[in-house]
Amino acid sequence: MPHAEEVALLRSRAKSFLARAEDSLAEGDYDIASFLAEQSLQLYLKSILLEELGDFPRTHSISFLIQQIRKIPNRQQLTVLLEKRSDIIRLMEDVYIASRYLPRRYSEEDARLLVNAAKEVLRFGMVL
Repeated sequence: MPHAEEVALLRSRAKSFLARAEDSLAEGDYDIASFLAEQSLQLYLKSILLEELGDFPRTHSISFLIQQIRKIPNRQQLTVLLEKRSDIIRLMEDVYIASRYLPRRYSEEDARLLVNAAKEVLRFGMVL
């Protein structure tokens, strides 16, 4: 596997972002928890593409990353899991943009949904 170190680095970062998201959620910083959950999932999905295809698209769209993962035969269970969470994926994509450019706040419920979704996907991939 030519990109093993890079894959490991992305997964380590994904895990760290998730840990910080959980810390922020516990501290009541829901905007940051939401953003960090999105970053965690985004990096994890990119690590899969890097591992399986040798590269990943330079995009921040989780939906686009999922479309690319859908093409990988041995990742169909992950795709099914992600597609079941399509409403949360849309919220994550909103968080990526809104947390930077819009005066929007995220609720505890939003943050909890996002953190738990990221945790579920990383756990599914056995990164945790």
